[in-house]
Amino acid sequence: MFRPTSLALASLLALSACATPPQDTPPADEGDTAFAPAPPPPTLEDEGIREKPPVICNDQAGQWAVGQLADEALVEKVQADTQSKYVRVIKPGMMVTMDYREDRVNIDVDEENRVTAVRCG
Repeated sequence: MFRPTSLALASLLALSACATPPQDTPPADEGDTAFAPAPPPPTLEDEGIREKPPVICNDQAGQWAVGQLADEALVEKVQADTQSKYVRVIKPGMMVTMDYREDRVNIDVDEENRVTAVRCG
């Protein structure tokens, strides 16, 4: 008759027999490069290339639009003047994401589509 501890021990031994044995790796020789870590990839600065600075919105440059009708031409001019990569027109009650983006200008408008605020984010 098996006892619960004997059954548990037998199960454990049976499962351990199925385990994969650890693999031994041979030691690397001093001059052996097969096991040497790969060098890091070159960066843009290593090659003399500099990345362009990120586009950052300048909402002060778009304040002239407050009070004006937000038509397509005005929206494009505000985007250009603020040097923003993205533009978003926000109408009253409109649901928008709360993520902050340095490269986006938000144009808030009222019910008559007049600009009430120009802000980055």
